Amino acid sequence: MSKDVIELEGVVEECFPNATFRVRVTSEQASGHSLLCTLAGRMRVNRVRILPGDKVKVEMTPYDLEKGRITYRFSPTFAPPTGAPPKP
Repeated sequence: MSKDVIELEGVVEECFPNATFRVRVTSEQASGHSLLCTLAGRMRVNRVRILPGDKVKVEMTPYDLEKGRITYRFSPTFAPPTGAPPKP
């Protein structure tokens, strides 16, 4: 059975009880879309703290476009690659 998920990046806007968050998508596929997300199991086990303003990776299924699962929190100093290789 294949895993049909859509991976997006977003920013946490709001925190709710029970490890639930409002995330605004910043990826080009659904820019500006807002999702209600919960923490993935690994993030709960490892006690990863999520605060408003954190940049996160979200998985969502094509069946429910309003809910998602936070699978990764990017470090605050994360800078995505620009495409140009670094100069030695």
